[in-house]
Amino acid sequence: METVKKHFFSDMSVMLGRSMRHIFRSMDTIITVTIMPIAFMLLFVYVFGGAIQTGTDNYVNYLLPGILLIAIASGISYTSYRLFIDVQRGIFERFHSMPISRSTLLWGHVLTSLLSNFLSVIVIILVALVMGFRSPAGILSWLGIAGILTLFTLALTWVAAIAGLSAKSVDGASAFSYPIIFLPFISSAFVPTESMPSVVRAFAENQPVTSIVEAIRALMLGQPVGNDIWVALAWCVGILVIAYIFAMRVYKKRV
Repeated sequence: METVKKHFFSDMSVMLGRSMRHIFRSMDTIITVTIMPIAFMLLFVYVFGGAIQTGTDNYVNYLLPGILLIAIASGISYTSYRLFIDVQRGIFERFHSMPISRSTLLWGHVLTSLLSNFLSVIVIILVALVMGFRSPAGILSWLGIAGILTLFTLALTWVAAIAGLSAKSVDGASAFSYPIIFLPFISSAFVPTESMPSVVRAFAENQPVTSIVEAIRALMLGQPVGNDIWVALAWCVGILVIAYIFAMRVYKKRV
């Protein structure tokens, strides 16, 4: 047991390397995750942007935070899929027969999700720069943005782990991400909530995506963040803790 604990990080690096090799051998996953949000960004900026009133002349600046969240929500569906495949093929049982820390198998998938989504976010920001995105934010603001996106990714990844470990089919493993991808559309990601009907507005203003989008947007534009950042962090940390607890329970029960 002492040896297992001593080599926890080395075991985890092995599991991370294994998962990352799967990503780089099948680059279509990163391409698919990146292309859809970029397509949304092009559509809304160049087709719908002229008809949407957001109070800013540069719609891509307003739009980008929501696009990044959509990209992350799309990316975590592949984490669920890869976990499901590992369970179905008995990969976990094979590794459990070896003297390694059991939790490192799950953490390998989680860290892979974090790194692959980071790559997607970078590509999308570069495309946004070509489209005219400009930000006066300083290094501290960008670190704050990176921190929020990291927490958001980790929170959704642990939700994906629950789906991947408990699903009965491939479709079930990835279908859970569809409502999450849809949430930014009922938030302030694309239009101000003031323009929405009262019932829709009430939902939009009290769901996690709106506060996360508003916090990231304020940081990007160098504006006062206010309470949005604390609400966003509370949502991210709350979902992360709850999802982590349930994911570990499902993991121990399933494998």
